[in-house]
Amino acid sequence: MNFVEELKWRGMIHTMMPGTEDLLSKGMVTAYVGIDPTADSLHIGHLVSVMILKHFQRCGHRPIALVGGATGMIGDPSGKSAERNLLDEATLRHNQECIKRQLSKFLDFESDAPNHAELVNNYDWMKDFSFLDFAREVGKHITVNYMMAKDSVKKRLNGEARDGLSFTEFTYQLLQAYDFLYLFQHKGCKLQMGGSDQWGNITTGAELIRRTLGEEVYALTCPLITKADGGKFGKTESGNVWLDARYTSPYKFYQFWLNVSDDDAAKYIKIFTMLTKEEVDSLVAAHAEAPHLRLLQKKLAEEVTVMVHSREDYDNAVEASGILFGNATSEALRKLDEDTLLAVFEGVPTFEVPMTLLETGVKAVDLLVEHAAVFPSKGEMRKLTQGGGVSVNKEKLTAFDQMIGKDDLLDGKYLIAQKGKKNYYLIVAK
Repeated sequence: MNFVEELKWRGMIHTMMPGTEDLLSKGMVTAYVGIDPTADSLHIGHLVSVMILKHFQRCGHRPIALVGGATGMIGDPSGKSAERNLLDEATLRHNQECIKRQLSKFLDFESDAPNHAELVNNYDWMKDFSFLDFAREVGKHITVNYMMAKDSVKKRLNGEARDGLSFTEFTYQLLQAYDFLYLFQHKGCKLQMGGSDQWGNITTGAELIRRTLGEEVYALTCPLITKADGGKFGKTESGNVWLDARYTSPYKFYQFWLNVSDDDAAKYIKIFTMLTKEEVDSLVAAHAEAPHLRLLQKKLAEEVTVMVHSREDYDNAVEASGILFGNATSEALRKLDEDTLLAVFEGVPTFEVPMTLLETGVKAVDLLVEHAAVFPSKGEMRKLTQGGGVSVNKEKLTAFDQMIGKDDLLDGKYLIAQKGKKNYYLIVAK
């Protein structure tokens, strides 16, 4: 497979240094992408770079994922308006191990294939590098004029940041440039890839290698992913969409992709899945015929959820989605773990009742009228129950005064009341 052609049809190339395509056509190339280790999980903002590494390896080349332990201690001014928090070494090492576990779902680190992936941490070669040595070996080769011309620096100096640009952050591009030099010398790495906001830092590395060793290296960047409505990709009201289930449940992860717009789905399915061009073209055509079926969104959500989590997590997310919008059973409801249950019913009216009420048992009519105001009156509750329109935990009440007890609680503390087809209420026993 041709790596550049693969990225082109997927819309994943923003800028490419002249000669890059020629280099890749001559045999196996080693390339790296830098990953910020400021958390112990990647989020979907990292996924574009990870997918590029995945395609790179699949096309027969050798990917290196660089965890920026040293640069993470400083903070990159690119695209930022404020200096980031600095991390200690123990936190960095923990984050590195967690990130490698996540990357292992995308990249082959373990095989003895010549293009097996490798994870490196720039802290390992920077920690013993003295300031004087760095100034002599790196600083003298790149002028301040050259560094000041970079967009990331100019924006910060032109008043976009309230506190200006610290010397620490100003040196960031030199540190990243040295990473490229180090990996070129020790790993034979001739290509650096990343988001388009990294172009300035990447080309500084290429310039450092040219000035110190007289060698040519190459660069390729991908576009920064945007949403059709201009909003920031990967951000929800509750923050980042994480790859770690501890921070974003598989259900919420699945829902994120399921709810993207038609325009975004047509773009994202090329970027975030391994589907072929023929498969994508066929899906786009089928979606255009019947947009209301949301075929693109459903396939996108399936592919990404299975890749990041598992087929089982995907199946559970689909089943959980059916609870609100389909004819799910009480058995399906009881299978949900607490986080997914709360995610499914996020935003529905919620009532708290004393646990003692359920321990002694309570009539449904008393529970849903007096203790939780699901119904305004007992008469209305009785009438709808007789018509089969009231359910507790997805089971229709057979009588308005049916007893509800502790054994009915989901996860030991929740009840889901349903009035008619679409009105849900969460009752929490405390």
